[in-house]
Amino acid sequence: MRMFRAMRVKSMRAILLALFLCVLPASSWAGVFISVGFAPPMLPVYVQPPCPEPGLMWTPGYWAYGGDGYYWVPGTWVPAPYVGALWTPPYWGWSDGLFVFHRGYWGPHVGYYGGVNYGFGYMGIGFAGGVWHGGVFAYNTAVMNVGPGVHSVYRDTTIVHNTTIINNNHVAYSGGPGGINHQPTREEDAYSHEQHMAATSMQTQHENAAMHNTNNYASHNGGHPSNLAMERPAGRNSDRAVNYNSSKLNSGNGTAPRGNGNGTPPKTYNSSHSNTGNAPQHAGGGQQHESHQPPPRQEEHGHR
Repeated sequence: MRMFRAMRVKSMRAILLALFLCVLPASSWAGVFISVGFAPPMLPVYVQPPCPEPGLMWTPGYWAYGGDGYYWVPGTWVPAPYVGALWTPPYWGWSDGLFVFHRGYWGPHVGYYGGVNYGFGYMGIGFAGGVWHGGVFAYNTAVMNVGPGVHSVYRDTTIVHNTTIINNNHVAYSGGPGGINHQPTREEDAYSHEQHMAATSMQTQHENAAMHNTNNYASHNGGHPSNLAMERPAGRNSDRAVNYNSSKLNSGNGTAPRGNGNGTPPKTYNSSHSNTGNAPQHAGGGQQHESHQPPPRQEEHGHR
């Protein structure tokens, strides 16, 4: 009888542990498998704050899942964990009638992220926001907003057009009803199987801070969070939110105005100034200048 009771207790503990792991937020343990029965909200439209210093990598904002449902993790600039590292953003995919969360990772190439167009170089296929060159990261100013102190830049709109998946409805998931229909290319599939590194502690801290902010949850903001992007990850002394004006919604993510570089808080970036369809911005006069040779170069004033 005692043995039977002990077995019952162990079984109940196992069941409770399983239920706990099912509701545990993805950010608290990278090994937890997260699946949800309803789709994440659409991707919000916002502008990119300028890169606060050379060498930082842009990590686009995304919807994660916590104790009160979907919550927005603001886009932000972070250091790469090693020279040559590129960030593959997380994404929601469809599998067996559920929306499954696939976590992001660092690696030598950008792998498959469901064809989700996050903008700012992550146009759905690969990465068009910059390249590593001689141990220095060079930014493609066709889609990246760099600060005045960043001089390793180039401009190439061709790669942006060639890797863009049009997502005018701002769908935030791949596959399933109404989802993005993009199967991994041969390169994406190969890159997804390379040796990878999980999100850094700074990124994990940033996500956890977002998870504990009630205002980031779609259940509280109706899918329109006010804090959409930050120059630096949450939890740092110099973090600065970029406000989102939902009353002037546009149809794509764009590049924010240049920062002043003097340490003062940046202006509120209005989404009405963003470009449409997550396409690359046009050069002055409304005419695009395409470069078919994108090797980075040094410019005295950061970018054009």
